[in-house]
This record gives sequence, C-alpha cells and structure tokens, in this order.
Amino acid sequence: MPYSVVNIDQIEGTGPGSAVHFVRRELGVEAFGINWFELPPETDRFEHDEQTSGQEEVVVVIAGSGRCRIGSDVEPVTLGSFIRIDPGETRCPHAGPDGLTSSRSGAGPGHMSRTGRSD
Repeated sequence: MPYSVVNIDQIEGTGPGSAVHFVRRELGVEAFGINWFELPPETDRFEHDEQTSGQEEVVVVIAGSGRCRIGSDVEPVTLGSFIRIDPGETRCPHAGPDGLTSSRSGAGPGHMSRTGRSD
C-alpha cells in the first residue's frame, strides 16, 4: 500500500508514564523520525541530545503548556509553538499545570534541500 494511517489512540504508550508513542514505527516511516509525547502535569522528560543520531529535531506543541530547556536557555511553550533544535543541543521539556503534549520530528542532514523549494 502506498500510504499508511494510524490514530494516536491505536499506539500504545511506552516508557515512564506511557508518555511516548512511537508513530514512526506504526506508520513504517523510513525517511525521518516522528513520535508523540504526553507528559503529565509538572513533570520533566529526560534530558538528552541527538548528537549520536545527528538528527535536527522539530517539536510541535499540540496541547497544554510548559517550558523547554535548550542548552542553558529556557523557552516557554504553548499550543502551536514550534521549536527547532540542532542535534548537539541538550534539551529537556517540562510540562506545566495542564500537562504537555507534543509531536517531535527529526531527520539527519541532507534530507531536505534549503534551496529551490517554495515554502
């Protein structure tokens, strides 16, 4: 089949608090990573970077609010926030009082051209 469809309710959560839903695996995506994260109120996701994978990451806030520590900076995030993070930057999201739901997508360098495209 040339496409795949899945609803988040069909993807079992894993990890602490069942916070991570592995969307890429369920869809069979091979060109980039994409996952769904649901953090309960006032909790942190683990601090990490993508230095080893080399993936540039984009976080899209879908529900709730909170903040994301990126390196030594702290950025507030709310519904509709987009954050792009270089692979080597340490990041750690923190959910606010209503929790924080986000989708995170990533790919290594060279997957998208920065020229010759109309955005």
